[in-house]
Amino acid sequence: MKILILDKNHPFIIYKLRKEGFICDENYHDSIEYIIKIISLYDGIILRNRFKIDKEFIEKAENLKFIARVGSGIENIDKDYALKRRITLISTPEENKDSVAEHTIAMLLSMMNHIIRSDQEIRKGKWNRESNRGIEIMGKTVGIIGYGNTGKALAKKLSGFESTILCYDILPNIGDIYAKQVDIKTIFMRSDIISLHVPYTKKTKGMVNEKFIKKFHKPFYFINTSRGECVLTNHLIKALKDGKIYGACLDVLEYETLSFEHFFHKKKISKNFFDLIHSNKILLTPHIAGYTKESKYKMAKKIVKKIISFKFNKT
Repeated sequence: MKILILDKNHPFIIYKLRKEGFICDENYHDSIEYIIKIISLYDGIILRNRFKIDKEFIEKAENLKFIARVGSGIENIDKDYALKRRITLISTPEENKDSVAEHTIAMLLSMMNHIIRSDQEIRKGKWNRESNRGIEIMGKTVGIIGYGNTGKALAKKLSGFESTILCYDILPNIGDIYAKQVDIKTIFMRSDIISLHVPYTKKTKGMVNEKFIKKFHKPFYFINTSRGECVLTNHLIKALKDGKIYGACLDVLEYETLSFEHFFHKKKISKNFFDLIHSNKILLTPHIAGYTKESKYKMAKKIVKKIISFKFNKT
């Protein structure tokens, strides 16, 4: 079985697959146009985010049997058309759940206790204790929206904080000992903290908007470690200015692209993005919640295991 690897990943992937008899070709630099020309030579591809695997790509991949994405989401793949062509989709949503959960808590603690602001002020010779007085998670109600792998991992890790943990999901009966499953109205009514853990779909695109935020009965802290496009940034900024949201922790942004760093080099950036990066009520990280050293290795091991299992089941 011949595999084309389109993104650099943990070296374990190539080492293990070659050891198992797979032919692995690496191509990290050529254009999508060139890849389309040669893709018919391969039985499978492994990637992260380098390309969008759309209908045109899939049509040229005449012999493709699987697409493996090292990560949790597969939104850069035309899932429906791939399945129509009987191409198996492989991902690793279960292997970075702990890193996402830890990062979520780290951002929340930093926001609620003014860790970064305090550090920056001290380095400038300012010793402001009263203005940096923190707020405890203990005794608060945490609403987790999306109770899959990462939502469940977060609830488990939050259980030691002696807070009330509620979860909402479109699937029924998935609450557990760490979180009580409730309807969305209860989330709106009771939550002091909201953590978003939903996949990016047509239904979740822009789900956190002005109408959504207005349904909450009291101001809250907001964390998004899922997908940036699930939140309308301009509506979030307005809610922060109006005091409807106390603070926002964002590991993902609506404006993200494959080469997001170039966004900062534009001569003129949008007012929404300017407000975002200059707000003292927003804490930002560069989409690294699920990107720890440990999760990178765990995802590599899992993707290899799934590919080997796929080959075994096909033979």
